[in-house]
Amino acid sequence: MAVLLTYLPVVVAVAVIIRLLMTGRRPKSFPPGPPTLPIIGNLHQMPTRDAHLQFEKWAREYGPVYSLILGTKTLVVLSSDQAVKDLLDKKSNMYSHRPEMYVGQSLCSGDLRILMMGYTPRWRTSRKLVHTLLNISAAKSYVPYQILENKQMLYEMLTKPDEFLHNIRRYSNALTTTMVFGWRTPTYEDEKMKQLFDGFSEFADLNQTGIAGLVDFFPWMRNLPDWMMPVQKKARQMHKKEKALYLSHWLKAKADTAAGTVTRCFSEELVEAQKSEGFSDDQAAYISGTLLEAGSDTTSSTLYAFVQAMLLYPEVQRKAQEEVDRAVGKDRLPTMEDEPNLQYVRSIVKESLRWMPTTIMGAVPHAVTQDDYYNGYLIPKGAGVVNNVWSIHMDPKRRPDPRRFEPDRYKDDFQSLGDAAANPDASKRDQFTFGAGRRICPGIHVAERSLFLGVSRMIWGFDVKPAKDAN
Repeated sequence: MAVLLTYLPVVVAVAVIIRLLMTGRRPKSFPPGPPTLPIIGNLHQMPTRDAHLQFEKWAREYGPVYSLILGTKTLVVLSSDQAVKDLLDKKSNMYSHRPEMYVGQSLCSGDLRILMMGYTPRWRTSRKLVHTLLNISAAKSYVPYQILENKQMLYEMLTKPDEFLHNIRRYSNALTTTMVFGWRTPTYEDEKMKQLFDGFSEFADLNQTGIAGLVDFFPWMRNLPDWMMPVQKKARQMHKKEKALYLSHWLKAKADTAAGTVTRCFSEELVEAQKSEGFSDDQAAYISGTLLEAGSDTTSSTLYAFVQAMLLYPEVQRKAQEEVDRAVGKDRLPTMEDEPNLQYVRSIVKESLRWMPTTIMGAVPHAVTQDDYYNGYLIPKGAGVVNNVWSIHMDPKRRPDPRRFEPDRYKDDFQSLGDAAANPDASKRDQFTFGAGRRICPGIHVAERSLFLGVSRMIWGFDVKPAKDAN
């Protein structure tokens, strides 16, 4: 017994060393991927910028489904339309969870952000509530708000063309605040809107740092003090500011609802749901705040892409203007009723989403809840699963010459964005910007209308040309 006790520390040490050496290795049963190093796996190869380009390169080298070993975690990357359809859509009951994101969800979001929330009863309740605002039937009732804000954007483009990015940003934000909270964002100088967009950038920058990723891949680092891990302190401070912003929006809408002065909006229904479901004001603030985030960012980013495309491809702009002139004329603005007669404009919306996707590598990775096999490879329980949007959009087999902005790719595609996402034929899906499976963006119907009105009316009213220097 004494002899055994003498050798016990050595045995434990050898076991620990073996375990460490095994950490970071890719089991043969996993999908292929770049070579790994002990302990860190592929962490040393993860890009610090333009990650989508590296992920596209790996997809060409290792195939449409490959894996990255990131310390103690596994990340499976889906880079084909068929893989996304087969796994995220057809097996959504297994692929709708989220990997643990300690900095992004626990520290930055107080475990309240729906986008990063796991596939739990709380998420399903929140998702159900959001669906009541954004389903295809409800989306039609918000068209008057979209038309109103669109007219102000056109006026601002006419009077302040040099501030076109600000005009687009105000348009998308005002649409969302009206639909969610019942009030408008009348000017770009609105301090709460600025705080929202600044918060987007700060949140993205923090969560894309290598340190934030390391805390996920090596959980023991969470126990280090703040002076050694300042990212954790910064994340908590960000959450405090963001929570205060979202609470101020929610509590105002809640008070307006109680007073009977609220304009029809999502928060009006959320107040009633809170009474029956009993969730906290903090949770309600983040349910509504999540909608504010998504609605403000996706629409504005896609319209930025549209403007950039019109500068680079003036022949596309001319062709679109000819279609609008034929179908609408010069005496009135395009409306949603004109959509069936403006197929080229609809194609420009789809091509803008494909050419410059907002969620360039999917918004947040999915996670698989049990072991699964695909094309002979094991996708292990708990693995993160990435919808590699950029690589799918830039696949020359799907779209020849993919970096060219060419709306005629969609000349025979009369599907709505939602119908295309649900098409059982993966090759018939127009783009993957809005996600997949049960995690697909519920605002897809609202976004499609906002984008159609924005694009068709800018084409109707303006020539997009490069600005000239004063000289």
